[in-house]
Amino acid sequence: MRIVDIRETTVPIEADMSNAFINFSKMTVSVLALVTDETRDGEPVIGYGFNSNGRYAQGGLLRDRIIPRVLEAAPESLIGEHGDIDPELVWRAAMRDEKPGGHGDRGVAMGVLDMASWDLAAKLAGVPLNRLLSERARDPRTPAAPAEKVWVYAAGGYYYPGRGIEALQAEMLSYVDLGYRTVKMKIGGAPLAEDLRRIEAVLDVLPDGCDLAVDANGRFDLARALAYADALSAHPLRWYEEAGDPLDFEDLRALAERYPGPLATGENLMSFQEARNLIRYGGLRPDRDILQMDPALSYGLTEFRRIVTMLYDSGWSPDRCVPHGGHQFNLSIASAFHLHGCESYPGIFEPFGGFADGYPIEDGHVRLPDAPGIGLEQKASLAPVLRDVLA
Repeated sequence: MRIVDIRETTVPIEADMSNAFINFSKMTVSVLALVTDETRDGEPVIGYGFNSNGRYAQGGLLRDRIIPRVLEAAPESLIGEHGDIDPELVWRAAMRDEKPGGHGDRGVAMGVLDMASWDLAAKLAGVPLNRLLSERARDPRTPAAPAEKVWVYAAGGYYYPGRGIEALQAEMLSYVDLGYRTVKMKIGGAPLAEDLRRIEAVLDVLPDGCDLAVDANGRFDLARALAYADALSAHPLRWYEEAGDPLDFEDLRALAERYPGPLATGENLMSFQEARNLIRYGGLRPDRDILQMDPALSYGLTEFRRIVTMLYDSGWSPDRCVPHGGHQFNLSIASAFHLHGCESYPGIFEPFGGFADGYPIEDGHVRLPDAPGIGLEQKASLAPVLRDVLA
């Protein structure tokens, strides 16, 4: 058993929308295929991976450094105790000769490879990824069986040219109609008074049993973050997300001391070390705040396993984790590790956002497909993009 080829291609995400910091019209994604000499039903077994939205494609890093190291590794060095290709051994081969620190885009590139490695491992084992992770990768303090369904929320509410409050209300209600019970909208791309009008307009139309989270995408300095905190305290929000720079833990601590409601952050932390520093120095409160570290952007599930163990050891529960990313990989991880839930992007960031076809959102939860691997091919709009990597 060996890896015979690794291919990467860059795919654009064309979306004429913005958050408080960036416009997505030129956003790209790396899609990667790990091809083996193993076959199932006459076809080679292939693992697929891609990076979450918000970070650009990493083709240069993958093609110049990471992929060659894996292909140069002795095939037997990638075989683990279960007799098949081990994602952690692939990870170690790919990180050969890399110095500590300097995470950023390297963590994204490794996340792409790692997703493909775990998809491959589950396919070789013939089981869904969430089941494989429960058997091979979970912390012993995590329940043994994967969760059958996962809480998900709908992330949207971006700023669009010429789009007003009525369109925002209609968008949020469309997510409720799909079965979501928590929706999220962007703030920080408009003055405070205008954002408050937008928030209040959404709260006015949400049915009983539904709630709203808001996301500033790291836009604010401390003074503006606190001004928003004071204004938002009057509203029953699910959480106030990423007010300031994701690595400014001193400002985050000051915000946590001022804002009584739940805070959320972590999607732009690119390593175990950064996640650990957040827990050590960010002043977050384990009884209410939400951690959003995204395995697909931060060295993959292989690294995220260490984060889960660190959370247990630090007095936190993984139930406080709601990974960013909105795709089937993070959904599988949330199921296996009994995380609080997972982000979702209904109708945007296609075809990468969203989950397998045929699994509707039911009262804010979604079930996972019983197919080997992550289940990426179970999404009809994504399957041809995956196949095109090998064209």
